[in-house]
Amino acid sequence: MRGLVGLLITAVIVVLGYWYFVSKTQSSGAPGTPAQVISTVGVQNDLLSIAQAERIYWAGHGSYASLDELYSSGALAVKKSGRAGYTYSAETSSDGFTVTARCDAAAVPGCSSFSVDQSMQVQEVP
Repeated sequence: MRGLVGLLITAVIVVLGYWYFVSKTQSSGAPGTPAQVISTVGVQNDLLSIAQAERIYWAGHGSYASLDELYSSGALAVKKSGRAGYTYSAETSSDGFTVTARCDAAAVPGCSSFSVDQSMQVQEVP
C-alpha cells in the first residue's frame, strides 16, 4: 500500500511539473511550432549573412549597397528576397545600413519582424 501511495505522489509531482513547464513556455512568447522556430532562426541567420555582405561591400567600395547590388557584386552569394512569409529590405546611408525582415502577420500568425544594422545585433522590430 505504501508503494502505491508513493507512486501516486510521484505521478502528481511529474504532472504538476509538466503543467508548469508548458504554461511557462506558452506565456514566454516563444513560437509555438517547431516550423516557426526553424523559420525564425533561419530569418535571423539570413539577416546576419546580409549584414556581413554589407560589411564586405563597404570594405571594397567605401559605401553600403542595396540587396541587388550586394548580389550582383558577389558580396552576397545567394540572392535572398525572403523566407517563409518574410520579405527582406535594406536601407543604406553614408554611415550605416539597416536590413529588415518583415513578417506578413496575415500569412504567419504570431510571427515577429527583425532588423540588423552595422552593429551586427539582430533585434525584434515592433
